[in-house]
Amino acid sequence: MNERVYNNGIERLRSAERLERLEVDRVVELCLEGKNISSMLDVGTGSGLFAGAFYKRNLTVAGVDVNEEMINAAKDHLPGCILKVAPAENIPFEDGSFDLIFMGVVFHEVDDYKKSLSEAKRVANKMVTIYEWKYQTEDFGPPLEHRLKPEFMQELSEQVGFAKMEIVPLKNLVLYKFFK
Repeated sequence: MNERVYNNGIERLRSAERLERLEVDRVVELCLEGKNISSMLDVGTGSGLFAGAFYKRNLTVAGVDVNEEMINAAKDHLPGCILKVAPAENIPFEDGSFDLIFMGVVFHEVDDYKKSLSEAKRVANKMVTIYEWKYQTEDFGPPLEHRLKPEFMQELSEQVGFAKMEIVPLKNLVLYKFFK
């Protein structure tokens, strides 16, 4: 089993403490601001927490996750949305299928960072956003060795061929915005 993959129970993904820490509504606003976004894919959707917040904004929403249990949990919260079992490295959608690709607190868990970001770029029509833990030791979230440095994310952005990357620090996490 991949030691970086979250396995602490689906119900914990929606705890009040976690919801507050993740600033879900603020993140959704930041992902949509200044962009005409009508569809999004949530890669690593988990129980559909972020996908549900985008769905409430009247977007067409789909999600993928490597864990079938997570997809089944997401179906309870996202009726009528397309949800598939798939890894970030092999997204089962056509090129440019979604305006926005979102990865919320999952990118640190992927097996291949470059392949995952390349796949997200391929499926994105406009932009990719990655919401991740700050690169610092904290009493919550993954250990420091599983967190990603902003410099690494910038280098990855350049390797994959994005036109521009922005870093938006939030209270507890960081939003990386990659523009095609």
